Amino acid sequence: MPPSSTTAARRRASARPAGVASPWQMFFQGFLKHPVMVGSIIPSSDKLIRKMLAPVDWSACKLFVEYGPGVGTFCRPILERMAPDATLIAIDTNADFIRYLRHTITDSRFSAVHGSAADVGQIIADHGHDSADYILSGLPFSTLPPGVGPAIAEATHDALRPSGAFLVYQFSPKVKDFLLPHWSNIDHDMEWWNVPPAQLYWAWKD
Repeated sequence: MPPSSTTAARRRASARPAGVASPWQMFFQGFLKHPVMVGSIIPSSDKLIRKMLAPVDWSACKLFVEYGPGVGTFCRPILERMAPDATLIAIDTNADFIRYLRHTITDSRFSAVHGSAADVGQIIADHGHDSADYILSGLPFSTLPPGVGPAIAEATHDALRPSGAFLVYQFSPKVKDFLLPHWSNIDHDMEWWNVPPAQLYWAWKD
């Protein structure tokens, strides 16, 4: 049965307004301006997205948080899977990406925040939540400024509910060094059908 017009309208990404760049233009411009924070010159593949999100229990997900959403490559698939009463918060330090997401994603369950992932606890609280069920990150931990990666990892662990998970896709296995001080239950896989091939981690909070 097709979704109701109300549901379809809520979940629809709006047509790109005049003067707003295409996703590829935005992503490439973001990489050129902030290569240390973006980490890749092209968005993630559909295969990576499906594999990364496969372990998520959507029926138990009320708050999903994403770090570094870029042009919304993951945002739209997450919104398609989320329950009607769930929330997706996307956090990015790139104001251009945040403006783009606010223009192109009109789902009432979605909030784009200009800020740092290290402040995830406060951002979650500002949105009326105590903790997140899942947090996703494609931030390039190994190239972040000194101290930022460890701060994000610690804040993420604190912000997750028990049995929640930190989902991480990276192009370097060094990210595990940031996970091990906080998580002991870590699943790992690879997605070769991505440019470049990606390391996938699911860190479960005990």
